[in-house]
Amino acid sequence: MRVPLSWLREYVETAATPAEIARRLTVSSLEIERVIEAGVSDFDGNLGHFVVGRVLAADPHPNADRLQLCQVDVGNPEPQQIVCGAWNFGAGATVAVGLPGALLPGFPGPLEERPLRGEVSRGMILAEDEIGLGQDHSGIMLLPDGLEPGTPLADVLPLVDHVLDATPTMNRPDLLSMVGLAREVAALCDGALRLPDPEDPPVTSPEAVDVAVEDFGGCPRYIGRGFRNVRVGPSPQWLRTRLHLAGMRSISNVVDVTNYVMHVWGSPLHAFDRAKLAGGRIVVRRAHEGETLRTLDGTERVLLPADLLITDGEKAVALAAIMGGLDSEVSDETTDVLLEAANFEPIGILKTSERLALRTEGSNKWEKGVDPHAAEPAAVLASRLLVDLAGAEPTGSVDVNDGLPERPVVTLRPERSRAVIGLDVPDAEQRSILERLEFEVDEGWQVTVPTFRARDVTREIDVVEEVARVVLDRVPRTMPLRRAVAGHLTAEQRFRRVLEDVVVGAGYSEAYTWSLVPSDPDPAALRLPDPMSGEHAVLRTTLLHGLVEAARVNVDAGNSDIRLFEMARVYLPSGEQLPDERWYLGGIAEGGFAAARGALEAIYGTFHLPLETRRTTLPHLHPGKAAETDAGWLGELHPALLEGTWGVFELDVARLQAPRPERILYEDVITYPAVRQDVAVVVDEDVEAGSIVDVAREAGGAELRDAYIFDVYHGDQVPEGRKSVAVHLAFQASDRTLTDEEADAARARVVEALRNRFGAELRG
Repeated sequence: MRVPLSWLREYVETAATPAEIARRLTVSSLEIERVIEAGVSDFDGNLGHFVVGRVLAADPHPNADRLQLCQVDVGNPEPQQIVCGAWNFGAGATVAVGLPGALLPGFPGPLEERPLRGEVSRGMILAEDEIGLGQDHSGIMLLPDGLEPGTPLADVLPLVDHVLDATPTMNRPDLLSMVGLAREVAALCDGALRLPDPEDPPVTSPEAVDVAVEDFGGCPRYIGRGFRNVRVGPSPQWLRTRLHLAGMRSISNVVDVTNYVMHVWGSPLHAFDRAKLAGGRIVVRRAHEGETLRTLDGTERVLLPADLLITDGEKAVALAAIMGGLDSEVSDETTDVLLEAANFEPIGILKTSERLALRTEGSNKWEKGVDPHAAEPAAVLASRLLVDLAGAEPTGSVDVNDGLPERPVVTLRPERSRAVIGLDVPDAEQRSILERLEFEVDEGWQVTVPTFRARDVTREIDVVEEVARVVLDRVPRTMPLRRAVAGHLTAEQRFRRVLEDVVVGAGYSEAYTWSLVPSDPDPAALRLPDPMSGEHAVLRTTLLHGLVEAARVNVDAGNSDIRLFEMARVYLPSGEQLPDERWYLGGIAEGGFAAARGALEAIYGTFHLPLETRRTTLPHLHPGKAAETDAGWLGELHPALLEGTWGVFELDVARLQAPRPERILYEDVITYPAVRQDVAVVVDEDVEAGSIVDVAREAGGAELRDAYIFDVYHGDQVPEGRKSVAVHLAFQASDRTLTDEEADAARARVVEALRNRFGAELRG
């Protein structure tokens, strides 16, 4: 949600700076991700170069068919000559002017006097996008008549503004409105609240508004208001600017009014072309089986009986609380309008919105729960604006409801608040805080909750939280006293923690990557039915691609000796609606296969597990430099994925942990010396080194205490298609020192087994 502070300050008077407001809201109410500086720069008197001007003459440029040569009164004794390329104005128009020296957003330097096709232009007549007040560049901004030429433009338009990028929590839908945020700022920053209180325009031509609600469970309240002689057209600049800063585009004065009021009160509105409604009436009901509606986005929607509809008694005209119908939208030809200010049940709206993959600004508010009492002030404000901005003539109003919910009443014990918060908050201060938040507190501490908080403040502890969050920045930063330990880590949690420590000890740094990815190598990976974006559409089945991207970022930043790991969940297809969530450990390091092998040797060695690898082929690994274990795989990253030589690995934590013995049994240290011998055998190229070690251990028996490969040779002394593998053997007995003859016999058994299994030839 974008919150322009110039708009917010209309409803709350406070001396707090934008940074202070953002800090207090973040601590107490919602997350402010950033404060955006909008508009033109206020540096070094730049605002003084922007003024109101009145066009005295606008003639075709003598040397250019598409330009106008204008004389503009900017408050100086002599008019300012300005060349302009827009044609949506003429003599007498009130415009915004940037004088020479003005620095505009995105321009490389200040405006200068310069000739344009032979005529000197001393400034610029401004369009809204040139000063960050909108997106339109089809013509220049037209200001209200009556403004004095030379008036600082900053007195007329919010040339400099700060916009809060806010994210309210699910339980605070009231903060999805300017009024809701104004209440918070008034309470947190000692501000004076000034809620909008326009005069409700009187009915000029009485005419009944026919509204029927067949399902009060889905639509507890429906206010309908009729208007005649509506003039649909562009919105005034102040309205266009406010919507732009709030993240919405201007459409027309009627539609803009509904969006504007939705931002003010947090209660979405909708305007129908009344002439397109059969009999000009509204009927709220559930959809019939197989009923369809073409929504404003042009999509034909097939509806279910659970979907709530706005109809005219004959046909559907809107998907309630989500999107209007294409056949009843307000257009430039509209003269009669029916304004909807209603209230809808949130869960049903959420289900329909998700099923149809149709999320709108309105549905986002409704699905969190909107105060039904907000519909009336929203209808009044919208009516006032339609009269003032579109010349509308009110013809009548109706409020159809089945009774509005009562306000909850909760008993508060001030001493309970102090005990929970851990601060000595006096009774008087607690009462003041609650009253500033518009809670009513009687002498017996019976707290009446305001309607806009009725959904989430229902218990005493909820009221305590309201006090606590206002004084939260006074709570001392101390750890709570630990009196007892109630829980402990599971065996799996302890294993994961040790595993992380081992990888960190091997020189790796932890990375965090997205669980949602644009695509996945597994075609069966689960795809979200309604992803937030194409970049976060699929639940990952591997950690590899996130780690590769993290390594690429480090390479681009100029880092070296990069070693990254991540331990996180992956989401494997299960054939069911939900995936099989498993913990994986993945790593990437410069250095190729040896780097990955070294990390696994450290891991397996720490847990006293044998590292047994087998040759494999995987599309993301370099051909011939890929291996698998019982718990996962390792190898050298395919060069097409990332420039350089990279070792990568990925292990299933549960499969890695499974063979680990619960207890490591002690074996007495053998004090007798080992007899060490090396043997080199020539085998076929495709024989795996690990298989040679396995056969050697099997043939050597109990006396073979250790065996490992220490050299692999390819060269002139070895036939083509063959390789020489050197194996180190250590023979040792627990009860005596082995003789050379005993060691030779054991060595001979190993050589014979290799000859029988692999056709190995002993190399001289």
